Amino acid sequence: MTDLSPLRGPASVTVAALDGRFFRPPLPDGHVLRPRLCERLSAGLGGRLLLVSAPAGFGKSSLAVEFCQGLPDHWQSLWLGLSPRDSDPGRFLERLLEGLQDYFPQLGRQSLGLLKMRQRHQPFAFEEWLDGLLDELAVHLSPTAPLLLVLDDYHLAQGPVLDRCLQFFLNHLPDGLLVMVTSRQRPDWHLARLRLSRQLLELHEQDLRLTHDEALTLLDRHSTSLRGEALENLIQRSEGWVAGLRFWLLAASEAGTAGALPQSLHGGEGLIRDYLLEEVIDCLPAEVQAFLYDTAPQERFCSELCDAVREAHDSAEILRFLSAHQVFLVPLDEQGHWYRYHHLFSDLLRTRPATPAMVPVASLHLRACRWFNAQGLLDEAVEQALRAGHLDVAANLVQNLSEEQLLAEQNVGMLLRWKMDLPDSLLVSTPRLIVLYSWALGLACQLDAAEELASHLSRFLPAPSATAQKSMLAQWLALSGIIARGRGNRELTLLYCTEALESLPSRRYGQRLMCLSTLSNLAITDGDLWRARGLNRDSLELAQRVGNPLFEALAHYDRGRVLQARGEILRALEEVRQGLQRLQGLSPQRLFAVRARLTLYEGFLLALRLQPQAARLRLLAGLTEARACRDISVLIGHCVIARLEGSSGEFAKAFAELAEAERLMHIWDVPPIYYLAMITLVKCELWLAQGRTDLAEAWLTRLGQTYNGDHPAAPPEFHPQLPLHIELQQALLEVIQGQPMQAEGRLNALLENGQQTGRQLLSVMALTQKTELLLAHNREPEARKALSQALEAAAGGVLQPFNGLLTEQPDWLRGQLQLGAPTPVSLSLSEKLPAVAARPAAESSASAEQLSTREMAVLRLIAQGCSNQEISDQLFISLHTVKTHASHINSKLGVERRTQAVARAKELGVLQ
Repeated sequence: MTDLSPLRGPASVTVAALDGRFFRPPLPDGHVLRPRLCERLSAGLGGRLLLVSAPAGFGKSSLAVEFCQGLPDHWQSLWLGLSPRDSDPGRFLERLLEGLQDYFPQLGRQSLGLLKMRQRHQPFAFEEWLDGLLDELAVHLSPTAPLLLVLDDYHLAQGPVLDRCLQFFLNHLPDGLLVMVTSRQRPDWHLARLRLSRQLLELHEQDLRLTHDEALTLLDRHSTSLRGEALENLIQRSEGWVAGLRFWLLAASEAGTAGALPQSLHGGEGLIRDYLLEEVIDCLPAEVQAFLYDTAPQERFCSELCDAVREAHDSAEILRFLSAHQVFLVPLDEQGHWYRYHHLFSDLLRTRPATPAMVPVASLHLRACRWFNAQGLLDEAVEQALRAGHLDVAANLVQNLSEEQLLAEQNVGMLLRWKMDLPDSLLVSTPRLIVLYSWALGLACQLDAAEELASHLSRFLPAPSATAQKSMLAQWLALSGIIARGRGNRELTLLYCTEALESLPSRRYGQRLMCLSTLSNLAITDGDLWRARGLNRDSLELAQRVGNPLFEALAHYDRGRVLQARGEILRALEEVRQGLQRLQGLSPQRLFAVRARLTLYEGFLLALRLQPQAARLRLLAGLTEARACRDISVLIGHCVIARLEGSSGEFAKAFAELAEAERLMHIWDVPPIYYLAMITLVKCELWLAQGRTDLAEAWLTRLGQTYNGDHPAAPPEFHPQLPLHIELQQALLEVIQGQPMQAEGRLNALLENGQQTGRQLLSVMALTQKTELLLAHNREPEARKALSQALEAAAGGVLQPFNGLLTEQPDWLRGQLQLGAPTPVSLSLSEKLPAVAARPAAESSASAEQLSTREMAVLRLIAQGCSNQEISDQLFISLHTVKTHASHINSKLGVERRTQAVARAKELGVLQ
């Protein structure tokens, strides 16, 4: 590659004339290399045009410099940095020809003379002139030494005449010449033919944004002390804008001490503000600047909204201008209908001081409120009214929100945000507001607040008519039933919800569906799955009759939970996916709690199918939406992820997940009855896996007294079978403590319960646990029978209960599966079994008794020379448990000492 920084010409007079005019700037200090982008650009070396367009400060020129420096050795490059003076095509072509003559001294001598003789005020036949030059250039170019022509900052020179000139140039580009253009504005060229023939490679703003890792590299290179949430917030607000982070680093270096370090990025302050004003806003026409300031208060906008806010009719045209000129406009959909501004650009626009000529911001929000309300976008209309400071308007709009819409969407986070802005006097001013906000508080698990607010309904009794009186009382009953379920009061839940269903008018179908869903959940708790199934059927029929997709999805969710309890995991998955399919027509930008629940539940069911990677993806997706909706279904996500981490031996990560769940519950002020037992039970499972039996025993005892004692509490909504799972963990604890008879009796009782109530999933769990117990005590014939029963009960598709056998007894399980007739479950389990390693016959008998996963972990640490205490610390297990595992290892390998165990394991190929 030929380096022209600065250009070295064939004659001293040429160098003097061109000194600095074709200088390729060096990479800025601390530049973060972008190999992923250079690799993409390299894929276009066989074409005609590399086009890099993005707003100011996204590193276009730096990328071009990096790309030029990394060109293959046989490539040459010519750098042409443009300025406003180059908007004259004659001057531009003159500069271009002089640069090309450095490579080809005989090129265009007559053409250059024609250019110099021209008069600017006279027409000049540029296309004819270019045609002759390109023919001559084609003779000089060689495919073995191609030339890259870089036109940097093309937007500074861009104009209609130069655009036409470059269009002709590109259309007739000779072989061996490639053009690279960097610009803040998309050139007005017709590029369809180049795209079709794959002669064009484009990079846009989305491509040039720094990735999270690239942003971290840039910040780490300057040794910033920012860490954790503050660092993540800095990267998030920068939105990959290179200049924004560089300005923050400059401010950080000027701050000197860590105490003065700026904690965030703000576009309306300091260097970023000056840069955006000078490089972007001040360069725009006055009417476009006015548009920016008028629309900046909106979180998102479209041309119709902008017209309403500005009381104008040219917003679509201005948005096209902003998009073409790359003015920090971020599209929010593929159709290019909704937009927002880059966070930092929006900061600057919103900090502009008010002037008498400007429309007050409150008026802009009020106009937006009217437009959103006319479009039926009630939630955004309320937000605009609150921002305008018109609380009475906001309250009136909230009253237009139907209970059905609230209960269908269940985005209680939004309503609770509004509640903080509305005075209490407004909240209790009408029965409708009282009912709406009582439901919102109830769904948010704010049970005391919901009950207190609902008590204000008595002020409006007696109602104006008997019908209104009956409707108000029915709504109070339905709400009271939900509150009672949250508190774990089974009798009151049953009483209130049943009476509500009898008296609610048909138009209150949302509240009827909530009562049906609550009673179905209670029926699962009671083990009455047939009643739960009938209630689900009624819910789905009602939701389909009113044609509400959100309620239909909720009914599918409830049906899936009943099918899961019956052990029909594949059918439950189908129900969940039907629910999600029903929601596909809804906007992906809006938040829906039921969609979050279905997504989380799909992840839970995939975990039961032993598909951990797919499960994790769905759980993380569901968590994001559930958190945004403030829906306590986040408990499902965090608990299942914790169990997945625990099964992989990542106990620290598992406990961190549970800690995050508890943190959210504290922040949301959710009563412990909703989550504490559920989280504690998962902790017990993890403690047992670690060998920390003392902790597990203490908490399992407390859980058993609460939910399986003389006066048991009702289990929480998201774990209606919690008492039975406590018993399963108790049985596992008894096995570990050397009490196999007690454990077997407990498992037999659970099995009988499952068979009597149709809870096949419970039966499978009890049977697989019993199989492991029987094998551990050399009762192999009984173990075979228990496994056969478990496989039969698991016909609905559950695999997770077999995980212990898959990891601890793979050879035995493989043999049993091969003996029986193939079924979908046995075939699925066979696929999960580890591959059989080929070993010499003499060794096979010695290694017939397989080491467990935990024993292998201990053995590896022994091989590393770790003491028992060090093994205890690393694996989070007690010292006694380490010694027990070591004893089992010696016994299985037929040795007496640690060194012999390591040597024997290596001999058998167990250790490398």
